[in-house]
Amino acid sequence: MDENELRDAMQNHDAVVSTLGPRKVFKPSSMLHDSALATARAMNRSVKRLVVLSAAAHFPGIPNRIASFIMRNHMRDSLAMEEIVQSNGLDWTIARPPRLTQEDYSTYRSREGAAPKMGFTVSRKAVAAFMLDAIEQTKHVRKIVGIAK
Repeated sequence: MDENELRDAMQNHDAVVSTLGPRKVFKPSSMLHDSALATARAMNRSVKRLVVLSAAAHFPGIPNRIASFIMRNHMRDSLAMEEIVQSNGLDWTIARPPRLTQEDYSTYRSREGAAPKMGFTVSRKAVAAFMLDAIEQTKHVRKIVGIAK
């Protein structure tokens, strides 16, 4: 969360990928908010492309409302992170996956502005593939994207 250290680490890079998440989703935290603030400030000096991991529970729907209530501390922090990412003039993409799994596949479905239909899980490997594709193919710039299996 140190802006100067982040700036130094970003030198000569084309993009930043952030997959931060709390270790304890039920405990209040501002880690995502604070790190997004430091990252955005550091990036405004050199790098413009940012892809961040958020949560599908931010999309509308009854199951997501239940998940948001249960994990309200994490959801509050990740929404604060999303607001910072969107308001700093960066070329951002926010990836919102559902429950992450350890399965061994890298294919995914994506949908701008909403979760893919019947998408309840996605592998961490597929999330990584999506994030790299978003950068390499210059896709989903300034978009929130739901991804799923």
